[in-house]
Amino acid sequence: MIWILLTLVYGLLKGGREISKKKAMDKSSVMEVLLIYTLIGFLIVVPRAPHAMGMEPCQYGLILIKSFSIFLAWMMGFHALKHLPVSLYGVLDLSRVLLGTLMGVIILHEVLLWNQMLGLALVAFGLLALKFKFIGKRENEKENETSSSETEEKNQAPAENTDAPEGSRTKFVLLAFGSCILNSVSGLLDKILMKDINSSQMQFWYMFFLLVLYALYVLVTRTKIRKEAFKNGWIWLMSIMFVIGDASLFIANADPDSLVTVMTVVKQSACFVTILGGKFVFHEKGIAYRLFCASIIFTGIVISVMGV
Repeated sequence: MIWILLTLVYGLLKGGREISKKKAMDKSSVMEVLLIYTLIGFLIVVPRAPHAMGMEPCQYGLILIKSFSIFLAWMMGFHALKHLPVSLYGVLDLSRVLLGTLMGVIILHEVLLWNQMLGLALVAFGLLALKFKFIGKRENEKENETSSSETEEKNQAPAENTDAPEGSRTKFVLLAFGSCILNSVSGLLDKILMKDINSSQMQFWYMFFLLVLYALYVLVTRTKIRKEAFKNGWIWLMSIMFVIGDASLFIANADPDSLVTVMTVVKQSACFVTILGGKFVFHEKGIAYRLFCASIIFTGIVISVMGV
């Protein structure tokens, strides 16, 4: 039962990271956020280095593969989120639930019980209802904007719009799907690796390899990282939540009773945090409908963990 609570902690912190990510990117570029994010995270786990040695060569290799998967997943995910409507990206991100479940069943030979299948269906339904509502709202907003007079449009400064044109959107949709697939691969490797190593070994080397990969990318591409970005408090907050959340997840994966299929569903608790963050941080409207969708997701999570 402890592994379920640890996975819940990860999910709630993941939701907090999504809010911090959106705020951080208001002041800093994608690569500034990614590099500083991983750098701070690595510095936080450095004290665990004495407990991180003594692994087999193949284990270092698997952690490197995991780090490379996340390196690519974050690059794809951040750029897709920057150029796609948030509502559309949220629908695509739902594929993580399905991919994680499929990998758990096919590769780890986990058995889905009736309550887990019902819980997964409720979580999927709740997320889809939430995201499709956002899509409908966005379309209505576009219609209202189109009906505005030309005089008003000229008098107002054009709002910043980072969404990709309809014709080039396919590329970013594929990036979002690629990010979901690679994140699912990383989650599978967590379960495989944590059978034989401890959380200190996993977190230290994972963060070390991830930092090296981003540093090499910045050097090779000569990407400029401004000093001001290090003062972005949202990146620091992201890093702290990232380290605590990942530590909780790695410990949960180390439990021999933990199931990837159940953990994948419990991780969707992140939606509660993002909904509340949308209300109190971004002052979004329509909170009642979102909480209704969240209640469906919560019901699915509860049903999934019954009898575990």
